[in-house]
Amino acid sequence: MSFAVTPALLDALGALAVCAGEATLRFYEGDSGVETKADGSPVTKADLASEAVILPGLARLAPGVPVVSEESADSAPATGDLFFLVDPLDGTKEFISRNGEFTVNIALIENGAPVLGVVQAPAVGRLWIGAAGLGAWEIGGNGARRALRTRPAPAALTAIGSRSHGGAETARWLERLNVENFVAAGSSLKFCLIAAGEADVYPRHGRTMEWDTAAGDAVLRAAGGIVTRFDGTALDYGKRGQAHDSDFANPHFVAFGDPALARSATA
Repeated sequence: MSFAVTPALLDALGALAVCAGEATLRFYEGDSGVETKADGSPVTKADLASEAVILPGLARLAPGVPVVSEESADSAPATGDLFFLVDPLDGTKEFISRNGEFTVNIALIENGAPVLGVVQAPAVGRLWIGAAGLGAWEIGGNGARRALRTRPAPAALTAIGSRSHGGAETARWLERLNVENFVAAGSSLKFCLIAAGEADVYPRHGRTMEWDTAAGDAVLRAAGGIVTRFDGTALDYGKRGQAHDSDFANPHFVAFGDPALARSATA
């Protein structure tokens, strides 16, 4: 399928994510309608309201491009080399606890790589967008743009990790690096903070799915960073028919702002 990623498309997807985020906020202070899915994870009315905005929006902006969304992944279409990955509300536990650290994620995958990403944090009014070959930006509520670029790894690193999913394995892995500060954050915010040069490394040993990571991964890559498995190979997308795990499940991975740090840390 021939498809062009343009600045206009990137901006339109950012606007779509903002609209979806507004839909989630209708349930943020009131009844979130929490239910438990078959896999034991929570889902809220906000997840479904966000998806109801995103899916028709993608059909309008990119007709014919398949969409895999978390809330309808059980009936995911055939994807081929080009498809969208959507998490209508990433960080449901953060949403339920009302700490503001939840996001709306939209990513475009091409040949296994995240080539476009949009991450919107509705409760704090922050939007990050990025695409391969175009760059990455944070867009404020007033429309002001700030270009994003990862920073060279300093001598004393800042690591970032999950607020809801930590562990001893991650702590042991970080011992190989000179980490001075550790910051906890929820959802795809971790990728975006590295993209903005506010942190350097994010190791993840816990379970994630592709829709959890693709949009933030795309923003980080567009800002100059890299995301790999712990053996140094690239984290890829569109994984189906995995003998060891379910469709779209990720292996453990680590995100770096400075590719040079990635080469030394995974050697």
